[in-house]
Amino acid sequence: MGSSEGVGTSSKQYGITKPISMAGPTVYDLQRTLELEKFLAVSGLYENNEEAAKREEVLYRLGQIVKHWVKQLTRLKGYTDQMVEDANAIIMTFGSYRLGVHGPGADLDTICIGPSYVNREEDFFYTLHDILANMEEVSELQPIPDAHVPVMKFKFDGISIDLLYASISRLIVPEDLVISDITLLHNVDEPTVRSLNGCRVADQILKLVPNVEHFRTTLRCLKFWAKRRGIYSNVTGFLGGVNLALLVARVCQLYPNAVPSMLVSRFFRVYTQWRWPTPVMLCPIEENQLGFSFWHPRKNPRDRSHLMPIITPAYPCMNSSYNVSTSTLRVMMEQFQFGNKICGDVELNKGCWEDLFEPYSFFESYTNYLQVDVVAADVDDLRNWKGWVGSRLRQLTLMIERDTFGKLQCHPYHHEYMDTSRQSAHCAFFVGLQRKKGEVVQEGQQFDIRGTIDEFLHAVNMYMFWKPEMEIFVSHVRRRQIPCYVFPDGYKRLRSSRPTSTRENHKSFPKNEVSGTDNVERIRKRKNNDGLGVREDATLKKQCSTLPEGRGASSSVSDSQQLSSSEQELGRTESPEPASNSSGFASVTSDSGSSEDIGADSMAGCAEDNTGGVDMMNNNGRFESSTYENVSGTLVKNRLTSSEGVFQHELQVQLQQNAMLGMVLDSTGNVHSEVVQEPVIRHALMFNNHRF
Repeated sequence: MGSSEGVGTSSKQYGITKPISMAGPTVYDLQRTLELEKFLAVSGLYENNEEAAKREEVLYRLGQIVKHWVKQLTRLKGYTDQMVEDANAIIMTFGSYRLGVHGPGADLDTICIGPSYVNREEDFFYTLHDILANMEEVSELQPIPDAHVPVMKFKFDGISIDLLYASISRLIVPEDLVISDITLLHNVDEPTVRSLNGCRVADQILKLVPNVEHFRTTLRCLKFWAKRRGIYSNVTGFLGGVNLALLVARVCQLYPNAVPSMLVSRFFRVYTQWRWPTPVMLCPIEENQLGFSFWHPRKNPRDRSHLMPIITPAYPCMNSSYNVSTSTLRVMMEQFQFGNKICGDVELNKGCWEDLFEPYSFFESYTNYLQVDVVAADVDDLRNWKGWVGSRLRQLTLMIERDTFGKLQCHPYHHEYMDTSRQSAHCAFFVGLQRKKGEVVQEGQQFDIRGTIDEFLHAVNMYMFWKPEMEIFVSHVRRRQIPCYVFPDGYKRLRSSRPTSTRENHKSFPKNEVSGTDNVERIRKRKNNDGLGVREDATLKKQCSTLPEGRGASSSVSDSQQLSSSEQELGRTESPEPASNSSGFASVTSDSGSSEDIGADSMAGCAEDNTGGVDMMNNNGRFESSTYENVSGTLVKNRLTSSEGVFQHELQVQLQQNAMLGMVLDSTGNVHSEVVQEPVIRHALMFNNHRF
């Protein structure tokens, strides 16, 4: 069937290279697009008219509040009556709402733009904060002044709001302010530039795509896909809304006449073959005389370390995906491969769109996990505390990558899970662990991350608004020990239950699991296939968290229970799933000598045995100070290649033209960036005259 080239086609060049294909859709492509749009509608991705009207009403009321706030401040600061009358502030939106791809229940990203004499530190985060705090419509008010982009989060009449503030160099803010005007960036600080650029980037994206409606449908589809596949979280090192919008916009430029079903398929085809860290850019990087730094790896050494550069199109052009790590890039590339395969099946009529959005089975994908429990005195404190801890999970991933030289890979999962059976306010995050695939395991090789966890805990407990009731625990759990509350129905697939004595004599294992001294080789092979095996200690170790100086040792999570000697014995082997939700709890003694309850598998360290497994090691649970040794910097080349190893010729010619700004060509003809790193060697720790 030939392409439909006659109607709605574009011959204009968009982007920094020529399109890969100018072909329009076939009849089958149009049919698949209708099926995709129907699926998105049935999945509830579009808000109804009532919800849309409520958002508009909230925006209007918020606009009236900030106008009154600025007039009040103008009068208090002693300005004339005429200035008070002319004083103004406006509310603008950015993010998914400005792009036109928001759905029901989505956060409303907003920015308040005010005059030069109304500042962020006092006027916004104190005066306006107090005004909002006293309003009945406002709930869950959370100021975050020290964020990379300072923000106030709250709910207004049930709608979640992220409110930024920008003070521009004008005494009067006009209602018809042109946000794209470069003069708005004169004499403002960098947080203000970052705040304003949310709107400026969204507007530029819509200007740089051939067909806005096709772009919106495709982006809405891929945002839903990324959420279902567990890779929609900029804060943990995956893709956020802006990242996905830029990736989709670039595919729209490369296939200007394609319809959404084609664009979704081409999205996966392009990015499974993209040679990161070649940057994704919608337009040339603009240099300006305003003096703000912009993404330029030749001039800025830090930019050379970025693994997945996705560059914003508005000045100053920045990498929107600087959070991406080696581990999270690996996970995303695996999901791109998954999407590419499904779309190939759909095009061959061997699959359907529902297959693309199959939820990712995180708790079936790894054998070993880190469980990060977050506890606070009440719901309000937990909201602030878990937000801080969740934002630090990316640092934990980077620390583990650094201290194991990338040999221990992490998958931080952005979902949070709450155990409603606990009396205290609680939630938990999980991080999947596995040994790097293809890594040669040497005799006695160890991954000792006790010091890494210690460093992470100290960093987290430096939270500016920390309270004594705010606690965090990091523990190791195996797949079969994952607590039941993380599953949608509150329970896991049950296995046959036997008395403890029976289980000791006749251990039963799920499919593909073996035990017994006669099967050592089979166990070793299974561990290697899983990527990471865990060997338990013969006895349960005590655990207590260490806090920064001046803060007491935090107590453990409650709901403890004593393990019998037979259960402890099972802990040394590949035992069946425990009956309790946790891996078992034992009594511990804190620095003050009080008895506390904590998970028996709480992690102090992790060491890989000669089978490729990983030992989780405790030393009475205490994270002792570690010894670091810096060695001379070495040149590390960060490069990922596609599983196919080569590009399709047509795609290769176009994508290679993006290699620029710090990208260099090696002897094999591959594009990569040069990164100067100083690897850190962490010595094995000495406890009780034993070397781990």
